[in-house]
Amino acid sequence: MVQVDVFWSYGIGAGLGLASAAKGLVKNESPREALRSSDAFHTLLFLAIVFAPSGFVLLWNFPSWETMHVGTRELPGWLVAIFGVTNITQGLLGFGVARWLSSRGRTFSALLHWLGGYFGMFFILVHGWDGSGYQRFFSPNREALTGWTWSTAASWLTSDVALTLMAMGVVLIPWLVGLSVTWLRASKRAPGAAVLSLAILLLLVVGVPAFATISSLLVRALGPIGGAASTLALAALLCHRRFGPLRRLFSWFGFDESVPAPALVGVPA
Repeated sequence: MVQVDVFWSYGIGAGLGLASAAKGLVKNESPREALRSSDAFHTLLFLAIVFAPSGFVLLWNFPSWETMHVGTRELPGWLVAIFGVTNITQGLLGFGVARWLSSRGRTFSALLHWLGGYFGMFFILVHGWDGSGYQRFFSPNREALTGWTWSTAASWLTSDVALTLMAMGVVLIPWLVGLSVTWLRASKRAPGAAVLSLAILLLLVVGVPAFATISSLLVRALGPIGGAASTLALAALLCHRRFGPLRRLFSWFGFDESVPAPALVGVPA
């Protein structure tokens, strides 16, 4: 969807930038140096060949759904162009920031940029701007949104929108996860490829959406300010240095922020 892709593309880029850190980085690498790397080229290929075109296909075939039912195919050309360009530039930005942080021994911060991008995407899908994000997502057209029920969501699963998304996922998911796992496996401390692939999928398809749903419920119950404060407090607990599960996951992926960048994954400095 147009409203979420800016966050999703950033999260994709940051995740690939973090994964590439497992191969060992030059200490204090600049963003320009990061974007000249072969990993940046592979990230660009994924964004340009798979991710950005998938957005164009969805916008052309399902303009109402792709805009969360606020637009039509009569969208101005300049807006469509910006949508396509940012699907690439935001990904490269995320990649550069994650590599830049990792090269300075701040790989956990890079992890937060990765998950933060995905959180932004899922929060908009779940909550939106008026609490109806999930209803807009599970409505194949504007008419279905009117009088929405869970039966509408069930029927969406067999709609042309859902089937198109599934077909795209056959290409997008293996390519994205495959790149991430291949690079993360450069760390001698990382688990096996199959286990690592499953962990990434569970984190991004179950863990982050669950957190976004909890955040949405907190906003509904406590209001925007109270919900945001509660979400930040919960995030702080997840990131706690001693018992935070994200810290454990970070180490399990093969990273160690206590040592300089090139050595943090077992690559000699």
